[in-house]
Amino acid sequence: MDAVRVLAVEDDPAIRQMLADYLGEHGYAVALAANGAAMRAELEKARPAVVLLDIGLPGEDGLTLARYVRERYADIGIIMVTGAADVVDRVAGLEVGADDYIAKPFDLRELRARLKSVLRRLEKAPGREAPRDARVSIGSCLLDLKAHTLSDARGRDVPITSMEFDLLKALVEHPNQVLTRDQLLTLTRNREWEPFDRSIDIRITRLRRKVEDDPARPRVIRTVRGAGYMYVPRET
Repeated sequence: MDAVRVLAVEDDPAIRQMLADYLGEHGYAVALAANGAAMRAELEKARPAVVLLDIGLPGEDGLTLARYVRERYADIGIIMVTGAADVVDRVAGLEVGADDYIAKPFDLRELRARLKSVLRRLEKAPGREAPRDARVSIGSCLLDLKAHTLSDARGRDVPITSMEFDLLKALVEHPNQVLTRDQLLTLTRNREWEPFDRSIDIRITRLRRKVEDDPARPRVIRTVRGAGYMYVPRET
């Protein structure tokens, strides 16, 4: 079995080497980049499964680079590395499509645990067959449950993260049913991953921008105040 490839984008050479040594010892194939240009070159050479992306890079910052990765490589996991108290940066990272974050200074064992969690979410759920009709209309888009893709009315791919796909899948499989945040975490197999209370809300907001005709007045993914969210098919 080929080693899982991880790309670490970090301007501090000591931290880069630490990541290379530690993750390499645990069976990962690690590529390193000090800035955005080096990151793009590594992405061209070989696509990683996950990018570890420092938010505080000089020049092009981590948020800009996260947006670049998400727009072009929807299937790559992104873990943002932020400052210990930078809650705003964590929110911003999730809004541009990051799958998780870890704050500096971090414990390498925690980093590996988060990496494994993101990799699990990137894998297809084992032992589950796609529905007979694997394509579901959701708002102005079409969700393909088998191909794990989202496309717009013209058939163009809409970038979507693994967590966003899991959320849409959970919603469309429970039409006209209120799902609490707790239930959504369970249904998306992310019970162990709760970075902060707004994580589900942020991703729902991002999904509405993609599938709703008017994201400010959502009709397909509705908020049920005090309860959670509900998917309402157009025909109802």
